[in-house]
Amino acid sequence: MHTTVPASESAIYDELTAIRQRLSLIKRDHKTYMNSKSITEIYAQVLDKTKQLRAIRSDTKDSEYLPNKVDVLVDEIFHLLSLCFVTCGLKNTAPGTYASLSTVQRLLEHLNENEIFTHQDLNPIRERLDDIANIINADETASPEEVKLLKSKLEQSNKEYAVLEDKINKLPENVQKIMDKLISLKYRILELITSEETGNRKELKVFTKQLEDIQLQCELEFSNCQHPKGEGLLKGLIDDCHYLIQDFQIGQDMVSPDLAEIYNKLEKLKSTLENLLVTRRWVLRTTDIFNYQRDLNNIDALRVDGYFGKKELRGQSILLYLLRRCYAIIYKLLESSEPVSESLQPLHNQLTTVRKCLLDLKRMGGVSSIRELYPFQMKLASIDNKRDDGKFMIDGQIPEGQGTLNALLAECFDIVHELKIEFYEKDDSEKKDDETKFKANVIGTKAQETNYDYNIVEGGEDYEEDNLAGLNESIGESETDGDL
Repeated sequence: MHTTVPASESAIYDELTAIRQRLSLIKRDHKTYMNSKSITEIYAQVLDKTKQLRAIRSDTKDSEYLPNKVDVLVDEIFHLLSLCFVTCGLKNTAPGTYASLSTVQRLLEHLNENEIFTHQDLNPIRERLDDIANIINADETASPEEVKLLKSKLEQSNKEYAVLEDKINKLPENVQKIMDKLISLKYRILELITSEETGNRKELKVFTKQLEDIQLQCELEFSNCQHPKGEGLLKGLIDDCHYLIQDFQIGQDMVSPDLAEIYNKLEKLKSTLENLLVTRRWVLRTTDIFNYQRDLNNIDALRVDGYFGKKELRGQSILLYLLRRCYAIIYKLLESSEPVSESLQPLHNQLTTVRKCLLDLKRMGGVSSIRELYPFQMKLASIDNKRDDGKFMIDGQIPEGQGTLNALLAECFDIVHELKIEFYEKDDSEKKDDETKFKANVIGTKAQETNYDYNIVEGGEDYEEDNLAGLNESIGESETDGDL
């Protein structure tokens, strides 16, 4: 890539730089909710600039200038704009897919480079690429310019995916099954090594035993074959696992001192991103992902021929694991975002929590008292009262995500209603059971009295009639209800 800007593209570069600075200010302003209207206007300006850029380049046949700093800036702006669209609740629009598509591309590049992957790694990516294709095709508001850009990026990802799928499909089924086990085991060993609790020797013994079992399985599978397809790949994976376990047992430094700084950055970034997976609903603004991804890309750019520094430096596999793990977490953060504007996110979080609590109550057998539902009813009523003509208004505007919030609110009301019905049915059932038991006890007592000879009891028939009347009265029945 050329680091210079051609004179013919200089003016557009300056205009795009100004747009990039404006987006940075919007991203850093956490006191004001993002406005989808202003973001859409900026997006239209960027599309216009890219159209002008394409026109300029179509007039020149000199490919020496491609790609250059302008292309890097355009990609960065589209990435940031995409995150802004997601923040505004427009996740399922064509421009909102750009950041996700870029992350998928990076994951595919790493899988292809690593050459160690399974169908379990590829299947979620295939599903996401299909989702993105459906979103792009269904977005009728998307301009031809942006559709062309996104489809070009999508086509590149599909080609990369096809190469990976072809590689794994060429392996025999028995090799694929063993490779799945080995890759899973390797990731668990690396996770143990990079975790804070690195003194867990018991778990390491379990991994060692599993590795021995897999190695024995390999020997049995290939005992009757000469140079079977995939044998070298499996042996390489087994050796990697053995080296990682041995280094961990010896207690020597996992990473060379020359790579310690990179390791510390990646380990810190991984820890931060893992915490965000738990707290994202309350502390993460989707545009903040841009900073983490930029830091990760800068670290990734330090590699030469796939390695950090010299190839022989210790800890390459650990650093690559951390790097790819960070990309995977960023992908999860992007995919876990809801199609709800950040201005409605607090209400969405409250409704999600109420729904979870109500479902837990339902799962545990319902409520023992109708009073247990009062706090939920009050909370739902307070959220319902925030609607104006069925819409949640923020600063006089109607933010994206109305359908999602209304559906959640309606579901919560339905669950409360179901819990009430279950309570009253359960209460009626218990009353009937108590009544039946009471009858049985009374009848049992009377049955014991049948040993008496009424002919010799003082009072005779009058005594029997009085007791029958008292019994009917005690169970709430009149004498006219019939014989006992």
